[in-house]
Amino acid sequence: MVENNNNHQEEKHLESEIFTDVVTNVVGNLDEVFDSTENILTSQSLPFTNITPDKTHIQPISATLTHVQTEVELELPIHLPVVHLGKPNDHTPPDIDLSGFPHSQIVSRTHAKIFQEGDDFYIEDIGSANGTYINHAPLPTGNRHRLKNGDRIALGKEDKVSFIFQLKSSL
Repeated sequence: MVENNNNHQEEKHLESEIFTDVVTNVVGNLDEVFDSTENILTSQSLPFTNITPDKTHIQPISATLTHVQTEVELELPIHLPVVHLGKPNDHTPPDIDLSGFPHSQIVSRTHAKIFQEGDDFYIEDIGSANGTYINHAPLPTGNRHRLKNGDRIALGKEDKVSFIFQLKSSL
């Protein structure tokens, strides 16, 4: 039994030597392989640049209102937390004065406000006489509506003073 075990060990040793010889003949000395690979990587690597990426800057999202009847584009001021739409009054001028647009007589002095929360913009009617409509549906006073690209905002009845809301890319 001991002789059988010795034969088995000799066979394993012989197999190991044969495997090592085959690998050396086919691949060559592994040290030579690693050295040549290192030379290739060193000589053909891309040039090193000392450029570090800037810190990520979060661009404020901007939005516009395009007047449907005249195609005038109004940019919403991003520095204001709330943008008031309307016509001038004795107390507070609106942030966006609509008095110069056709049919502005149907727009209240304090008609609506637009504000931003995170990446979303909202509009709210603040007690206008003739109402605010989003995509032809009335917006009840005091209710807010999350604006989406392409929403149609009508200030007053009959869609005479209307705007298309658009988010602007920050790229």
